[in-house]
Amino acid sequence: MADDLPLSADFPGGDEAQWRALAEKALDGAPLSKLTTKTEHGVPVRPLYRSPDWAPDASGMPGLAPFIRGDRAINDPYLPWDIRQIVSHPDPAIAGDQVMEALEGGVSSIELRVDAAGEHGVVARSAVDIERVLKGMKLDLAPLALEATGASTTQGIELAALLAAAVGRTSTEAHVAFNVDPIGALARTGALPGSAEEEIAQAVSFARDVAGEFPLASALRADARPVHEAGGTEVQELAFLIGSGAEYVRALLTAGLTADQASRAVLFTVSVGADYQVEMAKLRAARRMWGRVAEAFGAAGAAAGMKLQAVTSRRMLTRRDPWVNILRNTAACFAAGVGGADIVTVRAFTDAMGLPGKLARRLARNTQVIAQEESSLGKVVDAPGGAWAMEKLGDDLAKAAWTLFQQVEREGGLAKALVTGGFQNGVADARAARIKAVAKRKELVTGVTDFPQLQEEVPSVEVVNLPAIVRRAAEASGRAPAARSWFSLKAAAQDRATLADLSRTADDGGAEAESLWPIRLAEPFERLRDLADQRTAAGRSPQIFLAALGPMAEHTARLQFAQNFFAAGGIGAVPSVGDAVWLEKAAKSSACSLACICGSDKRYAEEAVETARALKRAGVKRVYLAGKPGELESALREAGVDEFIHIGVDVLASLELAHAELGLGR
Repeated sequence: MADDLPLSADFPGGDEAQWRALAEKALDGAPLSKLTTKTEHGVPVRPLYRSPDWAPDASGMPGLAPFIRGDRAINDPYLPWDIRQIVSHPDPAIAGDQVMEALEGGVSSIELRVDAAGEHGVVARSAVDIERVLKGMKLDLAPLALEATGASTTQGIELAALLAAAVGRTSTEAHVAFNVDPIGALARTGALPGSAEEEIAQAVSFARDVAGEFPLASALRADARPVHEAGGTEVQELAFLIGSGAEYVRALLTAGLTADQASRAVLFTVSVGADYQVEMAKLRAARRMWGRVAEAFGAAGAAAGMKLQAVTSRRMLTRRDPWVNILRNTAACFAAGVGGADIVTVRAFTDAMGLPGKLARRLARNTQVIAQEESSLGKVVDAPGGAWAMEKLGDDLAKAAWTLFQQVEREGGLAKALVTGGFQNGVADARAARIKAVAKRKELVTGVTDFPQLQEEVPSVEVVNLPAIVRRAAEASGRAPAARSWFSLKAAAQDRATLADLSRTADDGGAEAESLWPIRLAEPFERLRDLADQRTAAGRSPQIFLAALGPMAEHTARLQFAQNFFAAGGIGAVPSVGDAVWLEKAAKSSACSLACICGSDKRYAEEAVETARALKRAGVKRVYLAGKPGELESALREAGVDEFIHIGVDVLASLELAHAELGLGR
């Protein structure tokens, strides 16, 4: 091994004691623990990590067990990771055009989201529809992933049959991820046609049967996105991901597959958010955990490494000021690419608004192209490897998630844990805490809860005639009965049977569970903005009078705080500066039923009481004061102040009361 380069030789030496002394001085007596933050699950993130926190060789080498640093010794210099784009336009012909647009624009693989109803994906009901979508796409060069938005294993297998019929004799060379996932379907929808055991057995049977025809394919998907999108923590995501994969591999082994075959049959998928430090550590933790599980099952070599897809988070995306989503997606893409994902999917920045337009689709794929081509993110294998902070945080996440995973295993596996509801209870607690943090603006959503723009430019989304598309698909449907095995399903699909022909009616006694319903963090505030916009459209823009006390230097900070505070609910500001007499006249002239006093603590002691009385005389129904009242609270309330707004209050609850006072929503 070469000697360490003396890069620090020209700088004065330092040690941790010196750093601590300087940090304590900067904190002005506060404890150093103040600098330690925590992840969503409570795993500590320290301000400083040192060499004792992580042994240099504990993570191994890239391409070798325990695969923390990925399952490749070297990255492809031209395609460090697979750039995958989702296509979900309901019209198969237009979806086909978008497939070619994506591939010609730099995407290396496609994820085709199919929904027979057309609400969440392509209305593909026959092999002919699939052929329309895949026109010109060569599956031996560009991989294709499927996602059936229905609630059953059967629907995923039926879609696979349509694809097999459309692909035909080239199937042995096709790179396909069928992504059948009964556990994920149970978590998302709360119901399966059969028992969880029956659905998993059906999925495993499909995986075994399809392996001979699609040797380059993965049949099953272990998908932790339902947990993330429902508001769960990174530790809960990891436990769900590994629990799902373990359940599938266990069933595949029982069905006769080898450990290597079983491990390769599963694609692992996670959501990644904008906190790239935690997200990179999460990906490393996932690989660490699965390496241990795969080894326990008997997988060896590269088969013990996980094939990992990262999809940018939907819960972080906003419908208001959606342009900020471009930055969120960029941070998440960075985390996924540098964190070692094999496949990365960036959602359109308009995802929360509807079907993405051409600009949104282009930005989604170019985010990754720039990351690879111009930022060179994938040129170094495991760039964060060896960083004490990243290694230690990943290990801490893995240990916390392993404890939860073991608990799930003791309950009989993930499917049983979902049916009994224990796992969902933990996610519900995390979701409630997260929603509360957003309501209090402890977790910020830029452009919505913080720095909102009341006058915003809205990007375009695709507008479709969904009833017409569904009607055309229904008119083309046949009614020939089909048998239930994979081979008979495929034969029926080749005979131009449709999904309606292949589908079976849900049986009584199927699995039921509490669903992990998805959230978006911005939604509660966006609903308030919608109500405010309705009033504005009717010619009565909701406004609050801001009564500023003293010179600009004294009131600017709190006036801006109040303006930002109420704008998060769609309420505009009418500011005015002066004494109580002037402000009474100005408030009366504004005809605002809400007012907020803004100034310094010293100015409040001198003028706030009289100003509050003046605002009430002017006809203001609800008076706020920006800041904490301290010893003045009793006098201010007696003078007419109804509420004090400051950092830490429940902003959402305050805005809902303001809306009620304004009569919004009635």
